[in-house]
Amino acid sequence: MRVDFQIPNHDLHEAQKSALEAEAAGFDAIVALENAHGPFPPLAAAAMATDRITIGTGVAIAFPRSPTIMAHAAWDLNKASNGRFYLGLGSQVKGHNERRYGIEWVPPAPRMRDYIGAVRAVWRAWEKEEPLDYHSDHYTLTLTTPNFAPRPMELPRIPVAMSAVGPAMLGVAGEVADGVRLHPFSTRRYLEERTLAQIGKGLDRGGRDRSALEVISGAFVATGPDEEAVAKMKEYVRFRISFYCSTRSYWRVLELHDLVDLGEKLRPLPAEERWDEMAAMISDDVVDLFATVGTHATIGKQIEDRYAGLADSLSLFIPTDTAPGPLGEILQDIQKIPTKFTGYDQGW
Repeated sequence: MRVDFQIPNHDLHEAQKSALEAEAAGFDAIVALENAHGPFPPLAAAAMATDRITIGTGVAIAFPRSPTIMAHAAWDLNKASNGRFYLGLGSQVKGHNERRYGIEWVPPAPRMRDYIGAVRAVWRAWEKEEPLDYHSDHYTLTLTTPNFAPRPMELPRIPVAMSAVGPAMLGVAGEVADGVRLHPFSTRRYLEERTLAQIGKGLDRGGRDRSALEVISGAFVATGPDEEAVAKMKEYVRFRISFYCSTRSYWRVLELHDLVDLGEKLRPLPAEERWDEMAAMISDDVVDLFATVGTHATIGKQIEDRYAGLADSLSLFIPTDTAPGPLGEILQDIQKIPTKFTGYDQGW
């Protein structure tokens, strides 16, 4: 099992420092998010400073960027890292697309399928130095000229992962993506019975085997060298769980576990800024349902019990000021867990 670490995106010096520390600690990958700051500049800083670790967007918001613009950003980072980059894409929700990005909202699953196809078509035209001729319901791309086409990299194809929560997006991920990035607000039962079932339908439509798709599960993890450190991180996780419980978009998980009443109680509190009350409503049993909690000595086995046979990689959902170095001692136990994913398709 692979483990990735989120580097800060607000300061390029801090991003580079964190990337170096994550590589030294033994993490398999680093990711940069897109929120108050973009994911590409911190990954550029990381690419120039590291040698081994995979770098990726976790995720870059797709639809506000044309496929060609996205293809350029990914191409340059892949070259800078000598083939260590993967592109993680996300759709964002309707409100953000319309009111923050100012673009028309259409059903995201068919559009994401076409978007991934368009990005790959642009890459292939550049790498193979052949005409660009891509046609789909959402994108038509037929022009690339030498002045705007980078030279071939002679590296393996850039993997594309996509974030997915609902059934339609999970199906598209199984059908066309190299990886799927899953939200940390999940449980083992939900991952097994709902998420992987929908991904499996997509794999069947695409005529693909499960070994061809990397399932990257977000993971609430509360750990530390001793019980005091674990308890501190557990309170951070408790609050994050309360926030997602209050958001109806994530209630499919609550429905499976007969916890919708909890969501209903929490739902009005964010608008009233009653943050402390929200966390207090999440019992230890609910924390244990959504998170893996334990010291460095036990957390590896606990993660194996929760994710073995289901996820191939973990993206740790931990406080943003967590240093990667001390986590190095838990990585070897996690990395020994066998997975179903065998590797990315490297052909253009």
